[in-house]
Amino acid sequence: MLRSVLRPGVVLGGRRTPLNPHCRTICLSDRVKAGTLAFSLRKFTQTRGSGVMIFRQLFDRDSCTYTYLLADPDTKEAVLVDPVIELAERDAKLVDQMGLNLIYVMNTHMHADHITGTGLLKKLVPSCQSVISKESGAMADVHVEHGEVVKFGEQELEVRQTPGHTNGCVTYVCHGEKFALTGDALLVRGCGRTDFQEGSAETLYESVHSQILSLPDDFALYPAHDYVGHTVTSVAEEKEFNPRLTKSKEEFIDLMNNLGLAYPRKIDISLPANKVCGLYNLPDDLAEKLKDE
Repeated sequence: MLRSVLRPGVVLGGRRTPLNPHCRTICLSDRVKAGTLAFSLRKFTQTRGSGVMIFRQLFDRDSCTYTYLLADPDTKEAVLVDPVIELAERDAKLVDQMGLNLIYVMNTHMHADHITGTGLLKKLVPSCQSVISKESGAMADVHVEHGEVVKFGEQELEVRQTPGHTNGCVTYVCHGEKFALTGDALLVRGCGRTDFQEGSAETLYESVHSQILSLPDDFALYPAHDYVGHTVTSVAEEKEFNPRLTKSKEEFIDLMNNLGLAYPRKIDISLPANKVCGLYNLPDDLAEKLKDE
């Protein structure tokens, strides 16, 4: 049963509006040359009263992280998912330019490859609250659990627990618009690694198959990272073409346990910071931005 994660006085149960075809916009970091990434999946028509979600996919070149800005077109309530601290000002500027009311800054899990922008965004946009899964062990204003629903305006994201990369991984599913933000659990033609933090290949395999690939085939899947230029995939594509997750569970476990990947280069600074919303032991230039005026 789904439970709502809402601000006081807001009631879950609003009407869901059917998905209209849409085109996703990619906003690039200043470190990315214009035109590096371009992709369109569906046509996104947003008119007042249409109920069609505002959707922006943003990119950080350094960590190859995707950040997602989602908003209700009528109420202008918005959420930001998986922000990167170096680009928090970019994100806050976009929110302001679009006239949005940022209410939640959310993470799919406690990242090891970058410092989250959550804490800095709470300074830049004081009205917003931080959100992460209870199982992550990280600090946040709101801790979500499997089966809960995060609502902004008439839009809803269902929280699905998808551990395996870390214990605290969740996937945010938008049934109304037929897409999911999969974090590091499922990548385009790949998946998150399972050889550090609380990783478990067996758990990840079961999570992805039961909570993500069990969605309808036409659901779009948006990952938290990509390293070769992919921006989106679908349930049907990954069920057919994912070279890891089309294997049997035993083959998958053997593969994941023998990848021999390098130690994550930012893990020793990212994890301590991300346990406290990205506000610990920061580089001097970022720490300066967080000082109270």
